[in-house]
Amino acid sequence: MHIAVVGLSHRTAPVEIRERLSIPEQTMEASLQKLRSDEQVLEASILSTCNRLEIYTLLRHPDQGLSAVGQFLSQHSGLAVAELTPHLFTYHHQEAVAHLMRVAAGLDSLVLGEGQILSQVKKMVRLGQEHRSVGPILNRLLNQAVSTGKRVRTETNLGTGAVSISSAAVELAQLKVGQARGLDDLVPLDQEQVAVVGAGRMARLLLQHLQAKGCRGVVLLNRTVSRAEALAADFPALPVQCRPLDDFDHCLSTCSLVFTSTASEDPIITAERLSALNRRSSLMLVDIGVPRNISADVVHLPGVQAYNVDDLQEVVARNQEARREMAAEAEGLLEEESRLFLEWWDGLEAVPVVNRLRRQLEDIREQELQKALSRMGPDLSARERKVVEALSKGIINKILHTPVTNLRAPQPRPQRHVAIRVLEQLFELTELHPDE
Repeated sequence: MHIAVVGLSHRTAPVEIRERLSIPEQTMEASLQKLRSDEQVLEASILSTCNRLEIYTLLRHPDQGLSAVGQFLSQHSGLAVAELTPHLFTYHHQEAVAHLMRVAAGLDSLVLGEGQILSQVKKMVRLGQEHRSVGPILNRLLNQAVSTGKRVRTETNLGTGAVSISSAAVELAQLKVGQARGLDDLVPLDQEQVAVVGAGRMARLLLQHLQAKGCRGVVLLNRTVSRAEALAADFPALPVQCRPLDDFDHCLSTCSLVFTSTASEDPIITAERLSALNRRSSLMLVDIGVPRNISADVVHLPGVQAYNVDDLQEVVARNQEARREMAAEAEGLLEEESRLFLEWWDGLEAVPVVNRLRRQLEDIREQELQKALSRMGPDLSARERKVVEALSKGIINKILHTPVTNLRAPQPRPQRHVAIRVLEQLFELTELHPDE
């Protein structure tokens, strides 16, 4: 068996590629079933966010298994494998484990140390369990990654003042508004007419940061107005007007700054839509959705500025150096957690030979027990038979305890290999059982 992760992220692929590979929750079950339908993929789990798509797998054979994953990605995206390959990364075993730990801790995020990725990893675990695509190996690995992410946030300074994609989007708007005024710095958003489209977690964070950056009011649009109103109620100090999406065109005509964060798989703002409006002279659009909520053609319209998640690098770079120092605290913790999982994994190597030894000793126990019982004659009571059988089982368990414990204990792999070979030779355990 072989652990591997195949994926792409903001580091390896532009947003137009990432959105082709995005897998929404409503199609996750079908995607996991498709992956697991290949005999080479023993276990699978998918992490799909605005900045990454990663497929964690337990493979029967690495080359054939990775080929199956590549074919899945090609079919899902409609892109040829040759088109996808330059954007993909692949990590095996130890590197795959270390990568997952870094992802869960926020060390591989666009915004270093952002906390939302941990909830996304938790969601990956939940979906893998619900759809029965993970087994004992990935289940242990993924849950350990979640525990690692929690440890990093509670035991290091990386979680202190951690920023998010949403806060970076607000800072980007501040920077661009400032540049429009001839300033090379972040400015308050108190003069902007602001709209936010969507009422999910990203929208909540947008409202939180808009309030902190001096915004005087927000129009919050959502398909379900009651959900927008429930979100607005959590921000009593920020004037929020909740409106249905039917009022979207009016907002595009009157607002100067619009943030979009919806689960729509198609753009909700296009050049055609904007051209049909009698809008104000300047409009800034900030899109943090993947797939994108705003089509690329809007930038050709006069007075329109449009930015997506890939444009956040400009503001992220301003804060990255200080956060790298905080991230250094977490590296030792991540190494420890990776080592613990790999020691557990290495211990599994001893399981087949231990099972063969146990079966061999059990066969001997059964044979000798029957001989002993036959010598004792028919006068032996049922209770006495049970006592004798329990005695024989207890002896076997005592004999096995020390070698099994030592074989599965943390130790260098070469040392374990030697111990396994010696045990196989001493007890002639080289023949595989049909069930193994």
